[in-house]
Amino acid sequence: MNSLSLLCHAAMKPTCRILNRRRNSAFFGFPRPAKWLHGLTKTGNSSSFCVNFEQNSQCHANPFRISGSGGVFDDARKASKVPSLSFGQSGVISRSSRSYSAGIGTTSRGISVIASLASRFRNLSTSIETSVNDNNFERIYVQGGINVKPLVERIDKDENIVGEEESRIEVGDEKKSESLNEATVVSPEREYSDIEKEAWRLLRDSIVMYCGNPVGTVAANEPGDKQLLNYDQVFIRDFVPSALAFLLKGEGEIVRNFLLHTLQLQSWEKTVDCYSPGQGLMPASFKVRTVPLDGNKIEEVLDPDFGESAIGRVAPVDSGLWWIILLRAYGKITGDYGLQERVDVQTGLKMILNLCLTDGFDMFPSLLVTDGSCMIDRRMGIHGHPLEIQALFYSALRCSREMLGVNDGSKNLVRAINNRLSALSFHIREYYWVDMKKINEIYRYKTEEYSTEATNKFNIYPDQIPLWLMDWIPEEGGYFIGNLQPAHMDFRFFTLGNLWSIVSSLGTPKQNDAVLNLIEAKWDDLVGHMPLKISYPALEFEEWRIITGSDPKNTPWSYHNGGSWPTLLWQFTLACIKMGRIELAQKAAALAEKRLRSDRWPEYYDTRTGKFIGKQSRLHQTWTIAGFLTTKMLLENPEKAALLFWDEDYELLEICVCVLSKSGRKKCSRGAAKSQILE
Repeated sequence: MNSLSLLCHAAMKPTCRILNRRRNSAFFGFPRPAKWLHGLTKTGNSSSFCVNFEQNSQCHANPFRISGSGGVFDDARKASKVPSLSFGQSGVISRSSRSYSAGIGTTSRGISVIASLASRFRNLSTSIETSVNDNNFERIYVQGGINVKPLVERIDKDENIVGEEESRIEVGDEKKSESLNEATVVSPEREYSDIEKEAWRLLRDSIVMYCGNPVGTVAANEPGDKQLLNYDQVFIRDFVPSALAFLLKGEGEIVRNFLLHTLQLQSWEKTVDCYSPGQGLMPASFKVRTVPLDGNKIEEVLDPDFGESAIGRVAPVDSGLWWIILLRAYGKITGDYGLQERVDVQTGLKMILNLCLTDGFDMFPSLLVTDGSCMIDRRMGIHGHPLEIQALFYSALRCSREMLGVNDGSKNLVRAINNRLSALSFHIREYYWVDMKKINEIYRYKTEEYSTEATNKFNIYPDQIPLWLMDWIPEEGGYFIGNLQPAHMDFRFFTLGNLWSIVSSLGTPKQNDAVLNLIEAKWDDLVGHMPLKISYPALEFEEWRIITGSDPKNTPWSYHNGGSWPTLLWQFTLACIKMGRIELAQKAAALAEKRLRSDRWPEYYDTRTGKFIGKQSRLHQTWTIAGFLTTKMLLENPEKAALLFWDEDYELLEICVCVLSKSGRKKCSRGAAKSQILE
């Protein structure tokens, strides 16, 4: 099996390798270099690790060259007249040897970026994309030419690299923070509380190292756990709150490594029973495995899971969406926009978007997915068009709209993004929203309407309205339903989807405020003793048996079926800060702080009010810990939340790709609904 290997020499001479399951390994669609790429050396007892590409390594018969920055493409740069500063990477990261167990007691003080900063990095996008037109993209990236991308970066101690001095990023406690426009992270110096100290210690203990560099955090690190399953792996979804905690503390290295290593794994061949899903799929998780070799050597291997090992064999649809969201957050918080501008990152971004925007049979702009393809990764009746996926999809599209380089090679993709954003926002706002007024309208629906002017477009039968909803919905609140399909509305409240509808402005300002009104009015049901319910209400009795298949883990008011998940707290905090309702987040955080430490940071809680630790809940769950820390930092510095959410984009409301009005068959329905959406 051919594979691009990264050799890591240590006391036992370990080899670090990212395996490629394809037979004909290539590099950016061209033959593999004659020499292996070496790096990550460790000498003596020093703890300084260094990723070094051989400067003489050439990718023969192609115009790309690996240079000191790990991403310089000479011919492309010359053709597009890109300045010599760090093309393909923001700069050389120069750092002193620093343990990730340090700095628990006080907040981090230093990020200084010596560069022309965000505006200059942003200007590189058009130049980069000029050399990657649609034809080349299809030839190299879509038709299987790319197998394993180059190593993420080169960390070099040589400070005399020509052309790199302006873009060097130096990280150190002794450095004073300089202006990064919107991206400066400076925390006031203060002593952490005991619970915060413990949380930071546990979070650092969960860090996974690959060839001496941090690349993520395990899902759970419960001492003495003998049945690990996949909780010892790094999940893209689970790592997001960990990444935000590190970013807000000024530690971006682990996030950068994570983004680029998972990008490398994207190009793997994924096969389940002789069938492979579309290119662009990101793994659900990965694990660093150690393989013994001959001659007293060991080898570290990144082993991803694309769903072929998951319970139920479900493809992780949300992984790519979370990856895009985290990529934007990394740039916003650190100011390192050069990462977004790299050719391999731009290409990976396009692959995810092409996979999501592929035309199919669906009549709706929402993504069609199977059950269990997101945070709710077990059978829970969310197949179809679940709100969680739509909200993350919308967020990822808005991220991509900001990060994608616009030129002749990407203008069609940008146009498709704009059209989808417009159609999706209208679809969710118009058809997923329910409040007292809307429920009363559905209650009086006529059915079996065959007309382009039908009011009941999805042929929803009024008897579908559950009895609990009529008494539960408050006068001044509302929410987005969990799912919508022909003749089917899932009226359950799904917290993550509603929170991200607020964060991304998928809902209107009035709708977003109404969601928080509902949470406040139904605090005992949705928050109770521990924030927050993942869904409400729970499936019970015959409904539970039919929909979940009698799942013993998703019993009523447990796990995904009405369980309480503390990791949702940071997303609730983000939504509250955006809507100017920070007191709700503070109230929820105070509830969580009372119990999380004494309960040993559980994964989830059971019962109607979240009173008991989940019957199968892992302890020392990493995203519970990281979610708490992220919440505390956002509440302490609410202005940082603005880097992570979006305001209403009124331009999207003016974009309409409806061609029916041009054909004269009917008037576009959007015009009639726009006044209602904007009110």
